[in-house]
Order: sequence, then C-alpha cells, then structure tokens
Amino acid sequence: MRTVGIGIQDFGKLLEEGVFYVDKTKFLKEWWESRDEVTLITRPRRFGKTLTMSMVERFFSVHYAGKKELFKGLYVWDDKEFMKLQGNYPVISLSFADVKERDCKNAVRQIRKILQKLYEKYHFILESDCFTENKVKFFEKMENDMQDSDISDALRDLSEMLYCYYGKKVIILLDEYDTPAQEAYICGY
Repeated sequence: MRTVGIGIQDFGKLLEEGVFYVDKTKFLKEWWESRDEVTLITRPRRFGKTLTMSMVERFFSVHYAGKKELFKGLYVWDDKEFMKLQGNYPVISLSFADVKERDCKNAVRQIRKILQKLYEKYHFILESDCFTENKVKFFEKMENDMQDSDISDALRDLSEMLYCYYGKKVIILLDEYDTPAQEAYICGY
C-alpha cells in the first residue's frame, strides 16, 4: 500500500519516494500536440498545478536529459516516439510564490532576486561562442546588477539567449504569477 504524500509538489520526488500518484502524464502529450503558444492553467488551490508544472519540466527540460526512467510505467512511457522529446528542450521554471512583501519596493527587490538566481543557473551558456561580447556583458549585468528597469525584459532576453545556445524554442513555466499582484492588492500598493 502506498502512502499519500500530502503537499509534495516535486514530480521527481513524488515518484522517487513511491508515494501515491494519479498518472497525469497524458497531459504532456495533449499539451504538446495542441501547439499552444500560451497555456494558462487555472484550478482551485491545492489542485496540483505546481506538481503538473514540475512534471512538464522533468519531461522536457535538458537538465533532465537521460532521466527517462522516471516515466517508466506511466502513460507516456508506451509512446516511444513521444518519449524521444524527453530531456530535449530548454525550460525556464519560475515561481513567485514567495513574493509576499508589504510594499512595492520590497516586492520588486524579491522579484529581481528570483530573476538573478535564474540567470546564475544558466551562467554556463556564456561559454558558448554564439554570444557577442555585448550579450555576455548584458548577461553578467542581469546576473549581478539587475536594475528595476531590466526586470520586464529579463525573461524574454534569457529566453532568446537560451534559444541561441540550444537552437530550440524555450518552454517557460511561471507558477504563482498572481501572488505579487494579490499581495499588492491586499497591502494597498
């Protein structure tokens, strides 16, 4: 008998620990074949949105290339053609769940820190010869000294650089995107 893992939001951890899991991997194929440029998943709280995004990341991200075994026994495993997509795409995964600040200045600071960590994660792409010296300087600025005015461009610019590095479109997963706006409303800023 399997244990029900309450609150586990990491797809890999959930399967590796062998806790009860309702197979939702059919979503991966349906979503991919829909070819939507933007997908908004709205469901009630505690419905599994974060877990679903973690599953998407584990399936598509180049960071998990060669980890197909995680999907063994699940719906997508039997589709050998679809399984060839596993681990083949750059994926940017962000969560704004912790941006719960009392004022705008600190909320912006928190968002900037999240984006800077994201840039740090991909620092290795600077070793590629596909970037000009200006692009490298830009990346390093975003990684170390991002200004408030840079925040709105940060995700798009990193996505473009990852596309250049990998030669494939980037999948962007944005979780809890509404938390900063909700906190701003509640705190009156």
